[in-house]
Amino acid sequence: MIEGTWLWITFALIALATIGPRGSFILLGAGARLPPALQRALRYAPAAALAALVAPDLLLDGGEFDPVNPQFAAGLVVIAAALRSRNPWLPFIAGMGLLLLLRKGLGW
Repeated sequence: MIEGTWLWITFALIALATIGPRGSFILLGAGARLPPALQRALRYAPAAALAALVAPDLLLDGGEFDPVNPQFAAGLVVIAAALRSRNPWLPFIAGMGLLLLLRKGLGW
């Protein structure tokens, strides 16, 4: 019986930890303002999250660190194409073209 109780207490604490911070902004409304420095820092959160998702896929090949792999080369081409052109499709086409060439054409 005690094991089941601890399980429900754990569920309740997880729910409070999840809902509490999100609900606090709704309950407090406009009275809850973040400091300007934190607001400026939070502007970089989406880019940091995207980089954290993409970087392991570019640098790891088969679960091991390998900076010389097709994904990394394609990533460099995507970055170069994105910096040189405002066309949103060009980085995608250039990166996928190089990746397909390296994978299928050269068997890398």
